[in-house]
Amino acid sequence: MGVRKRQRAEQIKEAKKQVAFAKLNNCPTSPRKMRLVADLVRGEDVEKALQILRFSTKEASGRVEKLLLSAIANWQQKNEDADIEDAELYVKEIRVDGGSMLKRLRPAPQGRAHRIRKRSNHVTLVLGSKNNTQS
Repeated sequence: MGVRKRQRAEQIKEAKKQVAFAKLNNCPTSPRKMRLVADLVRGEDVEKALQILRFSTKEASGRVEKLLLSAIANWQQKNEDADIEDAELYVKEIRVDGGSMLKRLRPAPQGRAHRIRKRSNHVTLVLGSKNNTQS
């Protein structure tokens, strides 16, 4: 490996240290409902986002809260010597994509059938640190 390639790899590794993410795949909630909850916490500080999710009445908020706690734990694994309060973590990005769809048939009048689509989604949550993005 050349010197420049090694230096670039170390720069990328340092940049990735400041960002932690967590994924939730095949969550059995429709993406539309999950996006309502995701929009509540996008760009918020971690503490405020946890409070918003904890007191939200939507069912999807419990799953997003668990995902956020997982992302915080992932950040702590990468930065064992750093403190969460000093890092000023925030929800840098939260993305809800459509997942697989279960297709079911519901009986309808006069011998027909209607298709029921049971949707699922994939959620990706990325945490960023406000302290290290400025320097």
